[in-house]
Amino acid sequence: MTTPLSARAPRIRGARALFTGRPGGVSTGEHAGLNLARHVGDDETAVERNRALLAAEVGAPLVFVEQVHSADVHVLPAQEVPAQGPASGDPAPAPVVRADAIVTDRTDVALAIMVADCLPVLLSDPVAGVVAASHAGRRGLLDGVLEATLAEMSRLGARPEDTTASIGPAICGACYEVPAPMREDAARRLPGTASTTSWGTPALDLRAGAVSVLCAAGLPAEAIDAEHPCTLEDERFYSYRRSARTGRFAGVLRRA
Repeated sequence: MTTPLSARAPRIRGARALFTGRPGGVSTGEHAGLNLARHVGDDETAVERNRALLAAEVGAPLVFVEQVHSADVHVLPAQEVPAQGPASGDPAPAPVVRADAIVTDRTDVALAIMVADCLPVLLSDPVAGVVAASHAGRRGLLDGVLEATLAEMSRLGARPEDTTASIGPAICGACYEVPAPMREDAARRLPGTASTTSWGTPALDLRAGAVSVLCAAGLPAEAIDAEHPCTLEDERFYSYRRSARTGRFAGVLRRA
């Protein structure tokens, strides 16, 4: 299998990182492609095969969390059993952890965060040897999931000035239509998120909001890779706005 990346590979130091797309998997029908989510109604066998293919591609077991649109962060301890088997794809028992970000300093696992319009944010401090993957949807972004992720990274020795970030494929500010009160509330809580769709209605630019948060936390602007496709416009990616019954792709990284 060749796991397709986004338009180009993420620019991130100290880790191997990628964003998967739809092509390359064994799911069919509404979930056709490399669907990695177990909770969307896809065939379980197909999902496990897709996860095994991805684990083999990155050469390490995959660690997932149960995402709930929160600001909770799971720090992966040294002794924890990974959520997907070794690179061979053999399944392994996994703890059920509810969180929307994962942080680790381990080199023997790959972190995977699933999305289908929300922001997949990958972070790496190559100096401290700490990596993280965050799911930043509207709720999580406004509730501080990125700030919480950086705080947990710092507890493992990471520093914002040494950290690089890649904000992957997600719905863009010209497509993410929301009610006007929602736009106003988001703009109050996180300036820079207010946007307008290409057809003239209220919208949110989550990517701009994420860049703002990362810069405010001390990441250099040049260390933030934010140029990736819009999932609603680009059919190489799953999009919940395009089809409510669909799969999930992932942002994945493994510490080098």
